[in-house]
Amino acid sequence: MFVRRLCIAILVVLVICTNTSEAQNITQCSSSCGDIHNINFPFRLKADPGNCGDSRFELDCQNSHTVISFNSRKYNVLEINYDQYLIRAIDPGLEHQGSNCTSFPNYYITTFPYNPPFDSSFEIIPVIYVNCLVTVNSSRYVETTFCGSQSKTSDSPSYSYVVIGKDMSISDLAESCRVEMVAWASARGVSGYNSSLSSIEGALSYGFELSWERTFLCRECEASQGNCFVEGGAVTCSHRCYDDTGMDLPLPCSIHYYGVLTIIYGVIVIVSILSFRLLFGLVLLTALIVYKLRRRHLSMYQSIEDFLQTQSNLLPIKYSYSEIRQMTNKFKEKLGEGAYGTVFKGKLRSGPFVAVKMMHQSMASGREFISEVSTIGRIHHVNVVQLGGFCVEGSKRALVYEFMLNGSLDKYISPQEGTVSLSYKQMFDISLGVASGVDYLHRGCDMQILHFDIKPHNILLDENFTPKISDFGLAKLYSSDDSIVSLTAARGTMGYMAPELFYKNIGGVSYKADVYSYGMLLMEMAGRRKNMNPFEDHLSQIYFPTWVYDQFNDGNDIEMHDASEEDRRLVKKMMIVSLWCIQMKPADRPAMNKVVEMLEGEVELLQMPPRPFIAPREVAGEGIETVRITIDV
Repeated sequence: MFVRRLCIAILVVLVICTNTSEAQNITQCSSSCGDIHNINFPFRLKADPGNCGDSRFELDCQNSHTVISFNSRKYNVLEINYDQYLIRAIDPGLEHQGSNCTSFPNYYITTFPYNPPFDSSFEIIPVIYVNCLVTVNSSRYVETTFCGSQSKTSDSPSYSYVVIGKDMSISDLAESCRVEMVAWASARGVSGYNSSLSSIEGALSYGFELSWERTFLCRECEASQGNCFVEGGAVTCSHRCYDDTGMDLPLPCSIHYYGVLTIIYGVIVIVSILSFRLLFGLVLLTALIVYKLRRRHLSMYQSIEDFLQTQSNLLPIKYSYSEIRQMTNKFKEKLGEGAYGTVFKGKLRSGPFVAVKMMHQSMASGREFISEVSTIGRIHHVNVVQLGGFCVEGSKRALVYEFMLNGSLDKYISPQEGTVSLSYKQMFDISLGVASGVDYLHRGCDMQILHFDIKPHNILLDENFTPKISDFGLAKLYSSDDSIVSLTAARGTMGYMAPELFYKNIGGVSYKADVYSYGMLLMEMAGRRKNMNPFEDHLSQIYFPTWVYDQFNDGNDIEMHDASEEDRRLVKKMMIVSLWCIQMKPADRPAMNKVVEMLEGEVELLQMPPRPFIAPREVAGEGIETVRITIDV
């Protein structure tokens, strides 16, 4: 009871102070800027004296234009209606529409262009600027020409449209179309369907209306901690307080129940109690966190040691951490860094060079380390990297591999200056070796091994450019009888991950996920470029596999410079096999032994597969961003 009375008294003092302060600071001022005259309370210009208006409604005068800012974006003010509590603003780029084209806004935003203390008076809608490679037969798409179009130039014709974005999501966008810009305008006179170009441009030129009615009318009520309701211009301010009986009575909160001394002593007691409880709680929480962390680390190290003891008959040499430091000359020469560790060059006392992978300590569970040791420790194949040893000491974990003189394949797909360029025959031989290695993982052991991360960076090349599959941190072992496997989460690298890892309705996860990743790798090797390139000059070549399929389907050959007839046959074979491997449904993809057979056979015997994808924007890749427009009505 005492605490409740004390809180009520503190609240009363704060209300009195707040109301007195506000009454002293409000000063009626009047300013002008350009076409906007009599700018007064609650608005103020930036140059006005500090006691003019409300700082939340600050405007600026720039080049005879009245400007209002939202999140560093500046909009021109067209009108202020004090009777209806409305302000109308516009994106500067839309203020003057061209006679033969539709102007672009200055700002590209996918959410409402305002923030408190304003809210929308009349409905505000997005107007979406769209470029399409083919004409769109829909009443929703209004054809136009963009002023100073920002679209990328292309040999293919493009068609420009404006679309009212109300009740529309990115999935409703017509095939072969992309969003160029989003503008915001008043919904007066326009609808989602059957709107004319003139009505849309009129809506853009009109701008959008914002209301400050509730913020303005409720300022005194909310300052007194009341609940404010506005309906039809009438304001209702409600205060509910508790009296000594504990009943909820409609008493004014400004009643002064107790004296100043009671407030001071009460505050001191409450602050002291809360401070003691907070300090005591922090000490207990810190002790609990330290205890949990120590137990987790000890459990992690013990689980790794238990695993290594049970698998001792399968594992290679175990090194101490001091031997690893000596082997790498104190980690002097760094070869590269991956998601799970950093690779250093080392040398054994017997002479051969090795690659030493030091696992990141952030991989605290040890699952990646156990996965790599248990997987690669049982593999012996010419196209799989050989594990020579390992190290486990506390939190220090390392893997020792045979050294690959020519590094990873990724630097040869798009050769940089100073890198040796591989011939088409060498690239084909590498692709065949990788296919043999993946086939071995799937069928060559007593357990089927799914790699889940086949990509150029994980294909290493020895001094003879023999390919070897590496990095088994994401690999999983399954029974050879399992046609469908279970995963708790998607794993792999974007651009190489099979679609069934994201979309369960197209098929279960199986060894066909590795087939898909190999197909994406094979297409990059054949084309000597990334599959997804948003900076490609020709829009049709942005997603390379679809462009290749269209070329073959139309009876065209892929243009190749300085290539013999045999080179062309090899590249065509690699591309057709790749198109088979990257089919959307896992059931449509061949097994890896069939892939090896197709690569070793004649290109004339290969049939063209179905088209792999409907549209490239369905595939997540490097440099591609999905834009989602959310409309709250």
